[in-house]
Amino acid sequence: MRDLLRVTAGALLYILIIAPRVRAEYVLNFQGAAVFTQKNDIRIPGDDGTKFSLSKDLAAETAYTGRLEAGYIRKELDYFGIVVAPLTVDSQGPVSRDVRYAGATFAAGTDLDATFRFDSYRITWRRKLVTGDKVDIWLGVSGKIRDAEITIEGGGQQAEKTNTGFVPLVNFLVDWRFAQPWSLRVAGDALVGPQGRAEDVLFALLCDIRASTKVFAGYKVLEGGANNDEVYTFSLFHYAVFGVEVRF
Repeated sequence: MRDLLRVTAGALLYILIIAPRVRAEYVLNFQGAAVFTQKNDIRIPGDDGTKFSLSKDLAAETAYTGRLEAGYIRKELDYFGIVVAPLTVDSQGPVSRDVRYAGATFAAGTDLDATFRFDSYRITWRRKLVTGDKVDIWLGVSGKIRDAEITIEGGGQQAEKTNTGFVPLVNFLVDWRFAQPWSLRVAGDALVGPQGRAEDVLFALLCDIRASTKVFAGYKVLEGGANNDEVYTFSLFHYAVFGVEVRF
């Protein structure tokens, strides 16, 4: 975890201070969100654990989180940036059957406390493919490091599963300036493959409050999972998002 924070801090320093300033525009994007769980199914180990839901068998709390994106646009054509996006969701309640999870067995009826943590760190490059009076379209790639953990406690036992890994994703952003000062943005990272899938997509309404500053509100969907002998996990979260974007 400390290594991830060092990498993130180093990338942020490079983008904001060291990166070349030749025709560069710097971007800071801050988001806050309330997160609602629709689906969070797990089975660990993936081959012989008990499949159960942290949102249906247990009661998932509404989570509150933030997100920071920092980057720069070089020569009005290439965007380079980083994203720090933490997420922690707590769930509680009893399960009506025995639960085998990560080497522990929790007896039916035991009150369980579950913590689902999925922190995401990304480095992104994208290029502007379409420039117009009304529409800009960007397409690129993101390298995502996920730092995930699911912990279950109850009946005097605790079991956890951690996972840190790298995932390549397709990155995209579309801005439609339909009526000044208003614009619509669709942006995100997504990829589907044989090992699993991941989608993190924002739909937001933006308002220019000054030449360098936009405020926005919208909806984001975060969905994905994997199915193998080690883990089975599929989740779907809905975000109510608000934020501000500053360029300088």
